[in-house]
Amino acid sequence: MAIKKAEKNIIVASSLGTVFEWYDFYLYGTLAVFFGTLFFPKGNDTAAFLASLATFGAGFAVRPFGALLFGRIGDIVGRKYTFLITIIVMGSSTALVGFLPTYEQIGIFAPILLTLLRLTQGLALGGEYGGAATYVAEHAPHEKRGLHTSWIQTTATLGFFLSLLVILACRLSLSEADFKSWGWRIPFLVSIVLLIVSVYIRLKLNESPIFLKMKQMGKTSKSPLRDSFLKKNNLKLVLLALFGATAGQGVVWYTGQFYALYFLQNTLKIDFQNSYIMIAISLIIATPFFVFFGKISDKIGRKKVILAGCLIAAIAYIPIFKGLTYFGNPALSHAMEIAPISIETNKCNSDCAQLKEALSKKGYHFKFNVVESATDSLVVKIGSEELKTTDIAALDDALKKVGYPASANPAEINYVGVVILLIILVIFVTMVYGPIAAFLVELFPTRIRYTSMSFPYHIGNGWFGGFLPLIAASVVIYTGNIYAGLFYPIGVALMTFIIGGLFIKETKDNRLDND
Repeated sequence: MAIKKAEKNIIVASSLGTVFEWYDFYLYGTLAVFFGTLFFPKGNDTAAFLASLATFGAGFAVRPFGALLFGRIGDIVGRKYTFLITIIVMGSSTALVGFLPTYEQIGIFAPILLTLLRLTQGLALGGEYGGAATYVAEHAPHEKRGLHTSWIQTTATLGFFLSLLVILACRLSLSEADFKSWGWRIPFLVSIVLLIVSVYIRLKLNESPIFLKMKQMGKTSKSPLRDSFLKKNNLKLVLLALFGATAGQGVVWYTGQFYALYFLQNTLKIDFQNSYIMIAISLIIATPFFVFFGKISDKIGRKKVILAGCLIAAIAYIPIFKGLTYFGNPALSHAMEIAPISIETNKCNSDCAQLKEALSKKGYHFKFNVVESATDSLVVKIGSEELKTTDIAALDDALKKVGYPASANPAEINYVGVVILLIILVIFVTMVYGPIAAFLVELFPTRIRYTSMSFPYHIGNGWFGGFLPLIAASVVIYTGNIYAGLFYPIGVALMTFIIGGLFIKETKDNRLDND
């Protein structure tokens, strides 16, 4: 069935505004590697990078609170009014990042101000998604709800794609020194134009007819928070939505897009231009599958598609990321095979910690073994060779001798192989994300729908998913295993598959005009 013109206008207007909003949010994530040196003290690059990821995660930490704040307004005042506010707050706080002074200019106030703006962004995004998804779903025909809301699901990927394009254009048109000095500000300042366009689009929208009808009948909730979380039956639905759907969906989403980009750049040391282009190509090819799986969910159900995506992703992650290493940095893959690295010590003192940090920074896979010894000892094994020194220069020479590369050689990258694997990762994303809006909207009654669906969505995406880069990077640094960070999304995805499979009922036949 074709989408009517009025329905198409609603989808386009909601989706475009959300594209711009996600563009704002992902700028920081894409540029996090630069922010470590710009807004945090110099001297420890690894600590600065983790701090920048933590600041990125701060925006995710407050998203559930934004869901509560704006969800309450959306259930009491209306959908349109609320997500008009969220985009103004989001766009303004993003543009202000472009004006922030750096650590060298104002010291400790730089990371404080950056964090405050990230928190503001997170609050706004916490209220954005629920409004857009609810608005579109409440306008959609019953039999096409998955199809219509799946267009909203494409917006996060399109926003990510747009941020990559703008950043890539800036980096290619500026020297490396100019981009690091001031060019990084341009993508944030572009948000001013996007904000104006988004507000204009959303001002033309009308309120949801289902919400208006309920408001006219006096059936809207006077206390959406109490009704959502203090009533046993609805609280049960919130918890099931979180652990049986959105937690797994969140980690699959961030693994397939953000963590894949981090892995290419920080572990495989593929240059920014090639990594951005390969990610962008994979997004272009795979994004239509959001709509495909949304439409499929109208026929076979939301639950089957989402849980299948979680299970397949959990099984496939480690082989796929090993494949990325093989195709993306063949020299590293070969060196890991013929000359594995291990550190053996009876206790990890400062020298040991320094060695672990140096190897992790280079993206090298290594094993860390604690051995019993009467005296302090530290041995680094590189294949059959043993080094009883903690000198980093000597370590570098030994690694170079057996073929460990400082970075990926662009001439050796199997671009087709990498892109195919990235496409598969994004297809997993489309499976779990395409039907999720329809599922959440259908799960909760109209009078508390905005609040009830937004909260588990943003816990799942903001906490389980948003902290994934930080958790995964920390696990890799601690263990030395470049694939160990994947154990976190694998575990969460399997949890969702089990809980969702056992306790969640299919929602596709639920009516939306219930109170």
